[in-house]
Amino acid sequence: MRDEVDRLVEAWNTERPDLDVRPLQVLSRVSRLARHLDRARRSVFADHGLEPWEFDVLTALRRAGAPYRLSPGRLLHATLVTSGTMTNRIDRLAAAGLVERHPDPQDKRGVQVRLTDAGLTRVDAAFADLLGREQAILESLSPDQREALADLLRTLLIPFDA
Repeated sequence: MRDEVDRLVEAWNTERPDLDVRPLQVLSRVSRLARHLDRARRSVFADHGLEPWEFDVLTALRRAGAPYRLSPGRLLHATLVTSGTMTNRIDRLAAAGLVERHPDPQDKRGVQVRLTDAGLTRVDAAFADLLGREQAILESLSPDQREALADLLRTLLIPFDA
């Protein structure tokens, strides 16, 4: 079975036989898969009235466990955005009733961001639907193939996460 990447690699091998285009066999497929995954995720988030960035912030709070609170600094670390961007995002999520700001009990000058009941309900529903969509994407792979692929991708990603 051939895919679009096979055709691209074949064309490059014909046009530039002097270059080793084998990395395209993996990385072009990863790139194409990432675009399909991004579309699927955006569709799920839209079904729940969320933008991808909103989902990122809400899931960071959800993963923190009850009472679903984090400082803005911890949210920055979890979502990899600037402090100005995070402030804007918290403001917008608070205006939508999905999070609330509360004084930090350990530092009276600080603030913690907490999921509201509406935020918890929305993020839980969106996450469940996302997992269903992602299961469908992976259904052509056996459980052993999924595990092997996860291991290989982890090996590629570790240097970037360091």
